[in-house]
Amino acid sequence: MADLNERMTQVRAPAYEIDAGLRSYMIRVYQYMALGLALTGGVALFTYSTPALLNAIFGSPLKWVVIFAPFGLVMWLSFGIRSMSAATAQVVYWVYAGLMGLSLSTIFLAYTAADITRVFFITAASFGALSLYGYTTKRDLTAMGSFMFIGLVGIVLASIVNIFLKSTGLDFALSVIGVLVFAGLTAYDTQKIKELYSTNLDGTAATKTAVMGALSLYLDFINMFLMLLRLMGNSRN
Repeated sequence: MADLNERMTQVRAPAYEIDAGLRSYMIRVYQYMALGLALTGGVALFTYSTPALLNAIFGSPLKWVVIFAPFGLVMWLSFGIRSMSAATAQVVYWVYAGLMGLSLSTIFLAYTAADITRVFFITAASFGALSLYGYTTKRDLTAMGSFMFIGLVGIVLASIVNIFLKSTGLDFALSVIGVLVFAGLTAYDTQKIKELYSTNLDGTAATKTAVMGALSLYLDFINMFLMLLRLMGNSRN
């Protein structure tokens, strides 16, 4: 009987250790994401509150650097993460979040602070519920994630077309579809991040995986927020 109890304890112990490790890993991902959002928000508010800085950026060709540099950093992280050190991956992530803050500072010119705050908390509540679902569900969300990715590509292409059409109806439709797409991606990305966890990851690999997971969730949150802001925010104009 004693031997049986000992064997059962040995079987259960690894599962407990994996669960504790996974919990710690997911908390780390969410911490990176939350700090990235805080950095973005702080930079955006500071830039808006400093007219000289705002004019220096968006009143000169520097605005194109602010607009396109974040995309370049995302590509660098996505394709170069394996060859990066953990420290480099973190630095690139923080620089990206800061540049996004510069880029998003203009939303304070388009919407009131009250609307931005209200939509932010709505987004946070929605994101939290969707991410929790992705973490706890036993359903495989791979098919849904693939469908949402196709929808994302469609949104990008339609948005480019709408630059020339300037259709308010299409803009509204894209915002609605965008909210649904990034809601689905939030659940899917959370499940994918959870599944990528491995107790065999060393410190460097675990940090880089956590940074990439945080970046995925950061992008889901930011895009959902912007889509909801377009739908629910009252324009200053």
